[in-house]
Amino acid sequence: MRTETYRVNEIFYSLQGEGWWTGTPMVFVRLAGCNLRCPFCDTDFSASQPMTLDEILADVRALAGDCRRIVVTGGEPSLQMDDAFVGAFHEAGFRIHVETNGTRPLPAGIDWITVSPKEDCQPQGTVVLDRADELKLVYTGQDISRWTSFPATHHFLQPCSGQNTEEVVRQVLDHPFWKLSLQTHKLLAIR
Repeated sequence: MRTETYRVNEIFYSLQGEGWWTGTPMVFVRLAGCNLRCPFCDTDFSASQPMTLDEILADVRALAGDCRRIVVTGGEPSLQMDDAFVGAFHEAGFRIHVETNGTRPLPAGIDWITVSPKEDCQPQGTVVLDRADELKLVYTGQDISRWTSFPATHHFLQPCSGQNTEEVVRQVLDHPFWKLSLQTHKLLAIR
């Protein structure tokens, strides 16, 4: 029996709505809490419950069916994710994706890392991770050129809550190094 506890905001099964894995079924484990305060954040962190790792695994298994991928998101998952968390899900046969602001180290063994730098947030966080599978930049008018050298396999530019889509399309067309990422789950009205 595992006794580690984590503050969980919600666990749900849906399609990945952003980035490289858009359209792929995944179980989302949204951990509570964040080290940044972003004006465009769409997560309510006031609602959370403590859960043991065994309870989280049981909920994920109940939702997953044949799906073998989880996305650990938040908030900021690096505030809570640890080696025990990663090990337990790998032992259970899951591939682990994480969506992080990149301001804190992550445990080893994560299968897919998405870094989403948050430059317009307080306190302003410096990215400490030195690589990612994908970099997803929420565009709010910032200088995107500094992120082209970040070592990621894929670089995505994403509108901020769908409010500046035309501007982001123009940026991608003008800077074809980037790919467009939309929040398709919001367009489809799913979680």
